[in-house]
Amino acid sequence: MTATADAPAIVATSPRARQHRTMRKFVLGVAGIIGFLATWQLLPTLGIVNPAYFPTATETIAQLFVLFGDLEFWRNIGRTLTSWALGLLIATVLAVVLGTVIGLVPFLRRATHTTVEFLRPIPSVALIPLAILMFGYQLQAALLIIVYASFWQVFIQVLYGVADVDAVARDTARSFGLSRGSRIVNLVFPTALPYLMTGLRLAATVALILAITAEMFISIPGLGRAIMLARESGQWTTVYALVIVTGMLGLLVNLVFRAIERRSLSWHQSIRGEEVL
Repeated sequence: MTATADAPAIVATSPRARQHRTMRKFVLGVAGIIGFLATWQLLPTLGIVNPAYFPTATETIAQLFVLFGDLEFWRNIGRTLTSWALGLLIATVLAVVLGTVIGLVPFLRRATHTTVEFLRPIPSVALIPLAILMFGYQLQAALLIIVYASFWQVFIQVLYGVADVDAVARDTARSFGLSRGSRIVNLVFPTALPYLMTGLRLAATVALILAITAEMFISIPGLGRAIMLARESGQWTTVYALVIVTGMLGLLVNLVFRAIERRSLSWHQSIRGEEVL
């Protein structure tokens, strides 16, 4: 443990303590899932909700395993992930470029502030009629709302990250005669990277939500459309099984991007195994 008059003490977390916390989180997570499934099983069994429209957990899980053997089910997952990945990629590129340019130019930040604050709160689902008018019932219509929703998650974080560059470090870089490109690579990028990774993780989840929503309301092939078709045909067990699949995809996306975040920010204090007391 080290400490100075101006800085707090930093205590390195031991591997045993980290392992204990990880095990504790895992046990609590498993207990939560068991409790949720037990409650779900009891609600229709006891007649608290109508079992015709709310099947038991065991029936839903059994139907889920049936879907695993259906080739069209896996095709729908592939279609959903394709629209998700394309939308997220387009939104990230646009947000990083525009966020960096606007963030580095104070005049542009002031000029676009009102416009950003006006556009950002608009719900993406409100753009569905416009998307259909522009592109019809095509993938492009889904990409429009996916990109719009995901863009703001990354764009705002990049703006904050670029603005968070330390003034003393910026002035020092200028005094040493570093070019603008060198300052962006060696100063702006490392400062903005934690913000960017947070925005990217949030955008990945939002993009998946909007991909499924677009499939439900624009009727393009994917999990969302499969849910609507199952609902229209009264296959409620399949509906709930597909909803579970969307939740599993969301969890997987979050875990993957958290792992990427930890790997890319292994040098950052927020990721290192240290606690500031």
